[in-house]
Amino acid sequence: MTTGMGRRERKKAATRQALADAALRLFLERGYDDVGVREIADAADVSTTTLQKHFPSKESLVFDRDADIEEALIAAVRDRAPGTSVLAALRDHTLARVERGAAADGASGFMALVRGTPALSEYWHRMWMRHEDALSRALTAETGEPEGDPRCAALAHFALETSALAIRAEDPARTVEAAFAILEHGWHASPR
Repeated sequence: MTTGMGRRERKKAATRQALADAALRLFLERGYDDVGVREIADAADVSTTTLQKHFPSKESLVFDRDADIEEALIAAVRDRAPGTSVLAALRDHTLARVERGAAADGASGFMALVRGTPALSEYWHRMWMRHEDALSRALTAETGEPEGDPRCAALAHFALETSALAIRAEDPARTVEAAFAILEHGWHASPR
């Protein structure tokens, strides 16, 4: 990530990473609500002013990869394999995110922190759904539909909500598969 950056940019990136790492460590150790911004700044050996220059809110300390996430979503649609539908590409991307999250060191602690802290859960959902317009535009561009096509907007919304649903599920991969099956084939309820 720091390749090709100047000294000043590398130093900023290192400070930002140190703050994010300190915050996550303290949140996991003591709980989100029991850690103050000053403690995080002290743990990273910076001032609270420096912390606030890098992170506008306490919640943003936990979720520091917003731009990377949006680019990956768009790339999943734009760079999909020939013959792969946009729906299949979004499903595969969402499943891969779920699997990476489950396999990552500390993922279960991180997910428990997000699920168990209403402020973080709400912030994550708002942050995640901010990508809806960008994903809708990518879908429009890839499918050749007119700008503002409601089907592309709906697919972007439902695909992103699927991730939000999966983060709270006992079996995230099964949840993703079920949601995308509905998107692809429609709702077919079992008769009672």
